[in-house]
Amino acid sequence: MSPSATMSKRELYTLFGALMLTMLLASLDQTIVGTALPTIVGDLHGMDDYTWVVTAYLIATTASVPLYGKLSDLYGRRPVILTAIVIFLVASALAGLAQNMLQLVLFRGLQGLGGGGLITLAFTVVSDVVSPRERGRYQGFFGAVFGISSVAGPVLGGWLAEVDWRWIFYINLPLGFAAMIAVDQILRRHHFPTRPHQIDWLGAGCLVPAVVSLLLAVTWGGKDYAWSSPVIVGLFGAAALLTAAFIVVETRAEEPILPLRMFKQGTFALASVIALIFGVGMFSGIVYIPLFFQMVRGYTPTESGLLMLPMMVGMVITSVSSGFVISRLGRYKWFLVAGSVVITAGLALFTQLHVDTPLWVSSVYLLVLGVGMGMFMQPLVLAMQNIVRIEDLGAGTSTNNFARSLGGAVGTAVLGAVMTTRLGTELDANLPGAVGELSPDEQAAFAQTDLNAVMESPTVVAHLPGPVRTVVQQAFTDGLDRVFLIAACIAAVTIVLTLFMPNLTLRATQREAPDDPDAKAAEIKAETSP
Repeated sequence: MSPSATMSKRELYTLFGALMLTMLLASLDQTIVGTALPTIVGDLHGMDDYTWVVTAYLIATTASVPLYGKLSDLYGRRPVILTAIVIFLVASALAGLAQNMLQLVLFRGLQGLGGGGLITLAFTVVSDVVSPRERGRYQGFFGAVFGISSVAGPVLGGWLAEVDWRWIFYINLPLGFAAMIAVDQILRRHHFPTRPHQIDWLGAGCLVPAVVSLLLAVTWGGKDYAWSSPVIVGLFGAAALLTAAFIVVETRAEEPILPLRMFKQGTFALASVIALIFGVGMFSGIVYIPLFFQMVRGYTPTESGLLMLPMMVGMVITSVSSGFVISRLGRYKWFLVAGSVVITAGLALFTQLHVDTPLWVSSVYLLVLGVGMGMFMQPLVLAMQNIVRIEDLGAGTSTNNFARSLGGAVGTAVLGAVMTTRLGTELDANLPGAVGELSPDEQAAFAQTDLNAVMESPTVVAHLPGPVRTVVQQAFTDGLDRVFLIAACIAAVTIVLTLFMPNLTLRATQREAPDDPDAKAAEIKAETSP
């Protein structure tokens, strides 16, 4: 008997509320630190480690996601999700107590190890207690959490930085404890099946350093080191070798972290590729649109977060509504197709942003992107969960989150390199002429300006002499145009891929295996019907 069969509505809603809260905490910590970083750096005196406060969290989260999925399949959901919450809360407390940047970066990495479990296990537990057919209406609310965190993070981070930046981490403690108690009490009373287990330590030893090597290469490449430098080439080589070793190990392991048999299902393999590509488009919108508001339009980090509200509104509305419609229809394919079309259109529209673009126009563009993301995220999770065996549910769900996070991390780094290169080219070509228009006194004052500080501070840009400010703003606009054009082209690939997704019917029972005769017949019928 599945847990949902013995779980009351009150317990079900309490569990979902607690899971949404844990996922909100983890997703908030991907964005909340950004607006507070200048304050944190000023207090801890660590400009050299500036970006690592964010990067350490993202790398740890991405690398740990597949491990949590498999561990929960072997040991059960309750002990694994409670462990993830405890790690997250302990790391949050330590991060708030950090006395220098090295400590903060290390504790942020530890926090990411917990955060990776919170995100993937929230979706997995939902899939345990609700059948695939009914899952859409509930997971739609979980998708809305991402939209809320993408806006609330920068706003909350900016506000708490003005009060005391350490509360960015301390605020997790009471909320996390409440979620932990609720999850523990409910999951303790309901049995989630486990099975004999053997940890794939060798697979983990190959996967984690492979992911870390790849993310370090794309993070450092073109910025801290040249792409052709021995460090970057060595990291890419290590990532390739470790990935190859991981695949070999997984083919022989008794309990592989990532069961390769899942990829024999064409739908699962295709959905994994789509999730990877989607991560690039999703994170490019979340990361680079605030940069336009701050560097080009001169808004503060908190104000730029508020200006992202249309994206959140669109994402919340379509995530929830599409979930209900999918549960009613029992099909998900055309939501994926429509969502990918709208996401691509939204990213393409951002290439039309200029210094003098009215706010209402940028708000419409953000709304379009949010609508597409809300239509797309949850159906993709449902597609992957619907096709895997029940014993692979955790691993299958974590694969979706892993692919999306990896795509986001790699895409953000690569697009950042594109942005930096384009920005440098535009400034080299146009800045000397703009400086030549200044008076001798202004030229002397500008000669003392640190261009690196200009590139990192909207306040400094706003106080530049008129001709120079115009060139800098236009350089950022041109760089962002290139970023959004590339992101739109990448997102367009998902349109083609989603058209190849089979139009399967979501399974109506929780325990029904996708390779059962009845389920197979339903799939064949779905593939031949419109």
